[in-house]
Amino acid sequence: MNDLRRILVACDKFKGSLSSLAACTAIARGLARRWPEAVIEACPIADGGEGFADALAGPLHGRWVEAPCHDALGRPIQARYLVAESAGGTLAVMEMAAASGLWRIAAHERDILRANTFGTGELMRHAAGQQQVRRIILGIGGSATNDGGAGMAVALGVRFLDPDGLPLDPSPGALAGSLTRIDNSQRVSLPPVTVACDVTSPLLGPAGATRVFGPQKGADESSIPILEMALEAVVKASGGEVAAALPGSGAAGGLGFGLLHFAGATLVPGFDLLAGLTGLSDRVAAADLVVTGEGSIDAQTLIGKGPAGVARLARSHGKPVWAFCGQADPAVRGAKTFDRVVDLASTGLPIETLMADAARLLEEAAAA
Repeated sequence: MNDLRRILVACDKFKGSLSSLAACTAIARGLARRWPEAVIEACPIADGGEGFADALAGPLHGRWVEAPCHDALGRPIQARYLVAESAGGTLAVMEMAAASGLWRIAAHERDILRANTFGTGELMRHAAGQQQVRRIILGIGGSATNDGGAGMAVALGVRFLDPDGLPLDPSPGALAGSLTRIDNSQRVSLPPVTVACDVTSPLLGPAGATRVFGPQKGADESSIPILEMALEAVVKASGGEVAAALPGSGAAGGLGFGLLHFAGATLVPGFDLLAGLTGLSDRVAAADLVVTGEGSIDAQTLIGKGPAGVARLARSHGKPVWAFCGQADPAVRGAKTFDRVVDLASTGLPIETLMADAARLLEEAAAA
């Protein structure tokens, strides 16, 4: 590959170590050492979780807006979202993780029965009211919550009522066993909401939000039945049975359901949405080599995460595609999704070193 003229580096984040932009930058530096004459373009990608708005800031020429809101445990914070001009008017790009993300909650603080998405609703309301945007694009990965979007809905003016008609706190612990009725009459008006979501789980049941994703947020055998009861109560009181069964309704602890049912949102695959907004297909077509990657390339990668999407685009344009990662499942190599897989774990260094020194190691691997 000595005749390379253009290289596109389109990486997702290396979770717990590097943002998508930092990973792209490190790999690009290494490739520039290897092929000094090549034009190397960095295009960070994300599937809707942390880094989603960052990945769009450059391509959309957006500006950051700071807004007061609350984290998943109700503590006042400042969070930011992106505002950009588009052919359809001003749009906001935000991440639920900016307000309601697990990254904001220390491990010893996690309280899944109290956590809720109120702060995410505050960001949506701020964008609609203060910035008067014509569209909201919301990434919903990385949540600390399992409230079915109840907190988000309350921030938008929806009331969750007990048998005496008194408003309930929108947390699973309060909703389970007490929710009787939902009042939508005071919900604020919103522009169209498009949700970037790479999860296809329904809201309830063995493959739903609570049982699949709850444990990583602190749910255990004692809290899982309460969480499921709370989600069932929200569905019953809202008449949301159809939305609860849709793919993606279980995303972000059921925020997918809440956005569908209380905000009239549309759920779309996060990578596809980002690719469309950044013109990624055209950028792939113009490259001689496409490079992608993320922290762990495994079976989850192959069923629709960002690097597999990049590889799919590269194949459609007849371009070779390489993947860099912290570690790779042997099955990925056998799948031949990528022409080359470079994993840092093959260096034999301990995981602590791989994560702490990932940028340098990626650069060296790309230069080799």
